[in-house]
Amino acid sequence: MKEFLHALEVQRWDDHRFYHHSRINQSLHFISAASFIVAYAFLFVDPAVSALIGWLFSMTTRQSGHFFFEPLGYDEVNQVTNEYKEAVKVGYNLKRKAVLIGVWALSPLVLLLDPSLSGLVTPHETAWGFVHNVGYIWLALGVAGLLFRTVHLFFLRDVQTGLIWMIKILTDPFHDLWLYRKSPLHLLRGELIDPMTHAQRH
Repeated sequence: MKEFLHALEVQRWDDHRFYHHSRINQSLHFISAASFIVAYAFLFVDPAVSALIGWLFSMTTRQSGHFFFEPLGYDEVNQVTNEYKEAVKVGYNLKRKAVLIGVWALSPLVLLLDPSLSGLVTPHETAWGFVHNVGYIWLALGVAGLLFRTVHLFFLRDVQTGLIWMIKILTDPFHDLWLYRKSPLHLLRGELIDPMTHAQRH
């Protein structure tokens, strides 16, 4: 168990020091984490609404931080290129994320072709019914995306790495809420890039 927890901590540490230098990105992760926790709560109330919150708000704020605000040049703190970081990333790198987001954006079209999804949902009769059914599609996509990369890591790395990554992803909202709680304050003070002095001393 100690080895497992240590490996989880290493994945969390690498994720932070490699991919979260921008204070804007960190602040967006703080907002995303809070909304993901709300989405988790809605899983017990209405899973489709949970997915709508998760994808429309939590994922858009989270991923926009990576795509638009995170520096993509040479990483002076860790002394590595962005190409290196993209190649060794355990989870979804920017290319994989772009594919996943593309599938997410196009997936509602499935309901236009088959409103009942082969009998899995009640065909929509109202605009909200359509949106609600989209939520079910996005919930399935989220689960599929998580399981796909987890199993993929079983073969690329090992079973432990895949399981640890899955646990990390599922618990990231709680971890990020605490880790990036001060980032909005740093941003308000005009600090756009985290100096990462803690990473330099590590």
